[in-house]
Amino acid sequence: MSALSEKIAALPSLRLTVDSHGLLAKKALGQNFLLDKNITDKIIQLSLQRQNLKDFSGSNLCEIGPGPGGLTRAALSAEPDSLTVIEMDERCIAIMNEIREKTGDRLQIINGDAMQTNVAELIAEPRHIISNLPYNISVPLLIGWLKNITAYNSLTLMFQKEVAERIMAPVRTKDYGRISVLSQLQCQIDHLLDLNPNCFTPAPKIWSSVLLFRPLPQTLTPQQISKVEKLTTLAFGQRRKMIRQSLKSVANLEAKCQELNIPLTARAEELTPQQFLALADLI
Repeated sequence: MSALSEKIAALPSLRLTVDSHGLLAKKALGQNFLLDKNITDKIIQLSLQRQNLKDFSGSNLCEIGPGPGGLTRAALSAEPDSLTVIEMDERCIAIMNEIREKTGDRLQIINGDAMQTNVAELIAEPRHIISNLPYNISVPLLIGWLKNITAYNSLTLMFQKEVAERIMAPVRTKDYGRISVLSQLQCQIDHLLDLNPNCFTPAPKIWSSVLLFRPLPQTLTPQQISKVEKLTTLAFGQRRKMIRQSLKSVANLEAKCQELNIPLTARAEELTPQQFLALADLI
């Protein structure tokens, strides 16, 4: 065990930390705390294994919404050059400061709003984001990172299970939609594990899933992203209608679809991410 891991192991238990700070989860902040060390360690280890990494040495991590610090401890144990946490809750900032006192200045603490923070400007490359995401802002955060995905080596993120299923949904399924298209055009996505509600305090009514995102060798330009977003908004906004109707505002739609061998009678959920991109490239 490294000196850093020994210092982390010597910290009070997560349950004791929560109790000593009177840390009741705030629904308004989308908080559900993960206090099982075995699970937080497993999340980091599965992410590393899938990336063929022994640890995070040489990398800089950012954690969104660390809460009482379970995932923070597991991430620090993976020996990153730095770990920057972004947290809105002052009570959790106090816990982060306690961890920093024990583990040193590789832990950087920002009391702020992740929705207003550009992580790529905040930390140096190579960058990885890890987070048990606040469920109420998980999709907007993901979309922001997807639009700038080449800035990151990986994103290890926990979502509500139903959101994770939408992200990974295959074509021609009810879960397939706008977030599926953008995610799959930008990233290789791996499902790491599912978590029972009883793993959390307080227990939510839904299961959770942890996904690993890694940028594909070829990602979209900002112009392509904008066009794909426009197309998918139109198409999935009327997903039960044929694209001859839902995409009727696209100039010369029939000729473009004919060139791409896309039938005008297709519905949004029948177009693959690559077909949406090909059509976007003709706009």
